[in-house]
Amino acid sequence: MKGLDVEKNALYRGDVLPTQAVVPEPPQSQRKYFWRRFLKFLVLYYAVAAIFVLAKRAIFKKHTGSKLVAPTEFWALDAFKQQDGISGKNAEELYLSIPSTGSALAASIQYATHPHLAGSPEDFEDAKTILELFQREFGIVPPPVVPVFPAGTPASRAATLSISALPAPIAWIDKYYPVMNTPLDHSLAILAEDGSEAWIAELEEDGDPLDPEAAKYRVAVPTWHGLSKGGEVEGELVYLNYGTKEDYDNVVEKGSNLTGKIILARYGGNFRGLKIQLAQEHGAAGVLIYSDTRDDGAVTAENGYETYPAGPARNPTSVQRGSVQFISAYPGDPTTPGVPAYENATRTEGENIPKIPSLPISWANAQRLLEELEDGREVTGKASERKVRLVNHVDTKVIPIWNTMAVIPGHIRNETVLLGCHRDAWVMGAVDPVSGTVSLHEIVRGFGALLRNGWKPLRNIVIASWDAEEYGLIGSTEWAEDFPEWITGNVVAYLNVDVSVSGSRWGASGSPSLAHLIRQSALDVSHPSVPGKTLWDAMGDSGIFTGKSDAEFLDMYESAQQAKASDTGISPLGSGSDFTPFLQHLGIASMDQGFGNTPTDPPYHYHSIYDSERWQELYGDPGFSRHVAVAQHMGLTALRIIDAIIIPLNTTQYALELDGYLNKVESIASTLAVSPNFSGLRSSISNLQSASQALDVEKAEAEKKFKEALAKLPKKSEHDSCKMLHLPEWLKKILRKIHRHTKHNPLEEFFKAAQRVQHVNQKLRVFERGFISEEGISEREWYKHLIVAPGKWLGYGATTLPAVTEALTLEKNATLAEFEAKRVTALLNKLSDAIAV
Repeated sequence: MKGLDVEKNALYRGDVLPTQAVVPEPPQSQRKYFWRRFLKFLVLYYAVAAIFVLAKRAIFKKHTGSKLVAPTEFWALDAFKQQDGISGKNAEELYLSIPSTGSALAASIQYATHPHLAGSPEDFEDAKTILELFQREFGIVPPPVVPVFPAGTPASRAATLSISALPAPIAWIDKYYPVMNTPLDHSLAILAEDGSEAWIAELEEDGDPLDPEAAKYRVAVPTWHGLSKGGEVEGELVYLNYGTKEDYDNVVEKGSNLTGKIILARYGGNFRGLKIQLAQEHGAAGVLIYSDTRDDGAVTAENGYETYPAGPARNPTSVQRGSVQFISAYPGDPTTPGVPAYENATRTEGENIPKIPSLPISWANAQRLLEELEDGREVTGKASERKVRLVNHVDTKVIPIWNTMAVIPGHIRNETVLLGCHRDAWVMGAVDPVSGTVSLHEIVRGFGALLRNGWKPLRNIVIASWDAEEYGLIGSTEWAEDFPEWITGNVVAYLNVDVSVSGSRWGASGSPSLAHLIRQSALDVSHPSVPGKTLWDAMGDSGIFTGKSDAEFLDMYESAQQAKASDTGISPLGSGSDFTPFLQHLGIASMDQGFGNTPTDPPYHYHSIYDSERWQELYGDPGFSRHVAVAQHMGLTALRIIDAIIIPLNTTQYALELDGYLNKVESIASTLAVSPNFSGLRSSISNLQSASQALDVEKAEAEKKFKEALAKLPKKSEHDSCKMLHLPEWLKKILRKIHRHTKHNPLEEFFKAAQRVQHVNQKLRVFERGFISEEGISEREWYKHLIVAPGKWLGYGATTLPAVTEALTLEKNATLAEFEAKRVTALLNKLSDAIAV
């Protein structure tokens, strides 16, 4: 026993035992000796097993009520051992059966019948309600104190950084501290020649009692622009159409001087903050932005439709609130670019927010202002005779926000699938974002049902209810800036939903590597209302209303559809929602989806009090079947990433699409006097395609060998001893020595096959990150993805090969375009090497 004690103590310390000289024995004696040693090892194992299990207990229980264990590299064996739970097609079928219209409707009523502006008490209550949903569905015992962790504290850091080592689901709330603002008072008036007020605008919406929540909360959140500049200005009025760069260039070319003017522009064409940025750069004093009924398609009062809430046409007093952050520069807290907004953060003045005041106004008020202009809605650049006074007083300060997070740990501890939807709204937000929250609610219910049926995911799942998206993607951006190393080292893909339903036509955008998966999942989900059809067929759906649409609007709508067109049917991502920090700052493959408006759908009252439960039930999604379809599709897509042996990222599809992106650039370049040389970039794309195709072969072979090795393992009933292989490293080393004494050991083959799979998956994980340049895009360095980014003067829309494209379209500089192309070429060559097999 003394010798055994010495050996055991050495094993505890991790020492290497001295080898002993032995007299060679005949083969039969060697086999007997091997089995004697193996039986001795079993005795040793069971002697230390209890101590080892105790040593694995939680460090994390103090803050979350959960347990923390050491990660294991034996993920494949862990997954193999769990054969009792539901998996595969059975798991998919069970999941798809869970989301229901009744549950979706109830969730919408729960979240969309009260205001929940970011940072408000109602917003915090909703954050805790989501936390309770996570706890209930995932079997998490609520700790005695609500787990709200201020960002940057040890508890907050541990919550995310411990994800890779959790044995059971957990949920918590992270609290960040961005600078935001709220309205104090505002006014708008036309001034007479003597300076008196000739007309005063009613800036609040009418709150028609036919819509009970709209009436109740008519003035709960005044009409203003988030992150707008406070101040009072007077100036002559100039109409600028959509307020795009082209519109500003047009009036300047006509000789218009915009210095000191107040710009009147309609929503659409670009992000609202960029309308103000362009006005500011042209010396304007202030900006008014309104919703024009010409952009409502067929469903207008002019076509005989009653206005909401009596009918489907736009309520003329409705107002689109919204952030006016310069989102093309960087999203998130304006005062902490690139770093998380901790309570004690060092702050800047904020370079991505306006320096001139603005107000959002209704169509009813815009009509009155247009009467002051000689040419009405003609873009002439001519100013009004009378002046307009714009007053916008705001309270700008640090306002806490709350991200609600949940984790379901999987077998593979360093691979995670992230799902998210923002929670905050400008008022009630039945469409934006409650429709997305409802779909996420149903996804959570579906995952909960799987867990109760014994399912354990192959990969970790993180689900996030982001806050302050409406102010500028703040909650998601701060978390991404807080944990960039963990995210880039662990997250396989990010699946976003925001507006789940605002109309009849389904669409999806995403990284080209996810396009095939998005499409296949849509083909496997039923159409929300037409038997025998699929969700993919809903890409061609349109509204039920008829009537004549404005010609300019239709041209713009069709152009936008063509710009998003792709051979796969999945368009690239620009910005405007929470996928932005993950895709374009960190290089995580991402997607977004939802049912949107067509020209024959009722106009959606975006960011208005009339984005209400009543509107959603009457016009957005009567019956709530579209909410359910989005939940089914997003959850099914997630499951197919979570539980796939090989991560289903199609790198070859992405590499092939790069040719199309370069074709567009070359087409633009052909209009310049000097054509840049893109031959090096074309060659690097070809090399990446070849490397990716070779990786495809390795993907198929690795999965094949893994399945073959899996099939050779003994059945669980014959192999319960496998449980002892969930061991620390020093015991694994002993097992490996024992394995070498056995020819064709199926367990050893299984481990080797699993390692091969992991090697392939690591290459797939780094693929999207291969497009990230640490230097970023010139003049907006926060955006680091050189293949896709929001257009500098678009904000929402995607621009492919952005640095190269904008060198041509904005700078008209062939030399600069060649320089930017060389930067992309270097990235692609490096990526080809990284994925080489």
